[in-house]
Amino acid sequence: MSTARRRTATRLADGRELIYFDDSPEFLSGEREHRLDDPRPLADRFSPVPDADGVPQPFTGPQMRRDPLTGDWIPLASHRMNRTFLPAADSCPLCPARPDAEYADGEIPDTHYDVAVFENRFPSLMRVPGQDADGQGVAAPADTVPDDPRDLLEVAAPAAGRCEVICFSSDHRTSVVDLPVSRIRTIVDAWADRTTALGAEASIQQVFCFENRGRDIGVTLPHPHGQIYGYPYLTPRTERLLDQARVYRERTGGNLLRDILHAEQASGERVVLRSEHWTAYVPYAARWPVEVHLAPHRDVGTIPELTDSERDDLAVIYRELLRRADAFFVESDGTPIELPYIAAWHQMPSSRAGRTTTDDGAPLARLHLELFSILRAPGKLKYLAGSESGMGAWISDTTPERIAARFHQLGPVDLSASPASAITANGAHA
Repeated sequence: MSTARRRTATRLADGRELIYFDDSPEFLSGEREHRLDDPRPLADRFSPVPDADGVPQPFTGPQMRRDPLTGDWIPLASHRMNRTFLPAADSCPLCPARPDAEYADGEIPDTHYDVAVFENRFPSLMRVPGQDADGQGVAAPADTVPDDPRDLLEVAAPAAGRCEVICFSSDHRTSVVDLPVSRIRTIVDAWADRTTALGAEASIQQVFCFENRGRDIGVTLPHPHGQIYGYPYLTPRTERLLDQARVYRERTGGNLLRDILHAEQASGERVVLRSEHWTAYVPYAARWPVEVHLAPHRDVGTIPELTDSERDDLAVIYRELLRRADAFFVESDGTPIELPYIAAWHQMPSSRAGRTTTDDGAPLARLHLELFSILRAPGKLKYLAGSESGMGAWISDTTPERIAARFHQLGPVDLSASPASAITANGAHA
């Protein structure tokens, strides 16, 4: 598979960054160029904001507050209440501009693109120049008794991270599973590019690439897209994973995520897909009605660390995993149900976050994808009711073995007979 990609960066009218990632021959050859100007009459996003009396006040970004009961950071993003919600196909802000059309408030000024990434117009995390002077992210307050108890009960900080949108295609009606493997490979490269860029920012401790698909999941823009967050703190799930990995390391000397992968490979019962460089399996204690984890065979911390061969192979197995997920449930007449899902990439946090390695320097985190759905049966959703929402005590509606057995009905486990090298230019199997 060709790894030639073209990266073109520009700025939107309000100063946000926009980057095109292209693999189409006309872009690679230079025959076609992207439109780089944004004609919208948008003010600079950091412009002063009038107060109730009409007096301009300096722009302030979102704030986050620390929950003293759990230690979690909670960004307060009230401005997102006004974001676009389920627009018509002809007015979706993620679609490309229409040729010869009048002005429209779309985020991408060109009439065609392969993959595009831009800063979210309604971010829950935003670094405002001058408001995160230390530039070192956020740490929990020291374990000391302050003079004023509010110093521990009411802790706030700028939510100085970054939120980006990644559009997987300019076609409003497609989905990742429908894209050629070569385009998914471009998406992988875009994830790697943004992980590197955001991870280099001093205020960011963790980079999270993910996709929400389906209205049932809560998607407000149906255009095929995902998001990339740069958090100025460690997320609660990552903190728990690191804690468990540290305890496991102290008890066994092993790497938790690597040993889980090897145990699943040895058992084979819950393995649902396997390729040259990747294995997909249903985890032993799966929470969701449909849940699969995808992990590289080699110890890798982040997406940018993947080799070209591993990225090629990922594009193949990831699309096949999504294809089978879309066949997991069927209507009474046998019609496949498009699965609402979240695809979440877990990566090694920045070393600035601390607690990411053992005392002897061994990494505790390991790259892996967690794909899961809230659909538990055709027309029935898994609601987080009293036990899950009130106490964080999960109750599963099925078993991991039943999930794996259904995937086994959808196709062979071993994809090694069709390696990434056997992919044609248009992404189909040779």
